[in-house]
Amino acid sequence: MTGKWVIGVGLCAALAAGPVLAAQPSEAQVRELMQVMNVPGQFTVMNNQMASMMSQQLPCVSADYWKTYIDKAGQEQLLTAMIPAYQHHFTSDEVEGLIKFYKSPLGQKLVAQMPATMTEAAQSGQQWGRQRTSDMFAELQKQGKLDAQGRCPGTSGAQGQ
Repeated sequence: MTGKWVIGVGLCAALAAGPVLAAQPSEAQVRELMQVMNVPGQFTVMNNQMASMMSQQLPCVSADYWKTYIDKAGQEQLLTAMIPAYQHHFTSDEVEGLIKFYKSPLGQKLVAQMPATMTEAAQSGQQWGRQRTSDMFAELQKQGKLDAQGRCPGTSGAQGQ
């Protein structure tokens, strides 16, 4: 009877502990995944966009200054800071599968086409958002909840905008 009791307790303990934890990917695996996903290239695109935006907001500062925001050292720091997130959300086997996919022709096409795809998708989203906002404002004006200037009736010009 004691043997069955020990097995039963062991089984309960194993079930209470939950599923066996899958192996966490190594830093080297995550770095390889980031390379085949062209994460450093994405940093360059982000950096160039940010430099353009900042030079418009601060024309007294050269755009070249902002292009150093994510320099080589910054890229390394950012990659290192991102590794734990990948380790938290993916197992070693999953990272290996992702590496295999991103090394495939379809994975490489995804990497190559994603910047343009995301740009087009963002433009479509912005256009949709402008139209949706306009439609909703028109409906609120029709209901009398907003005046012709898009403000709450009875508010001064500085409020409700």
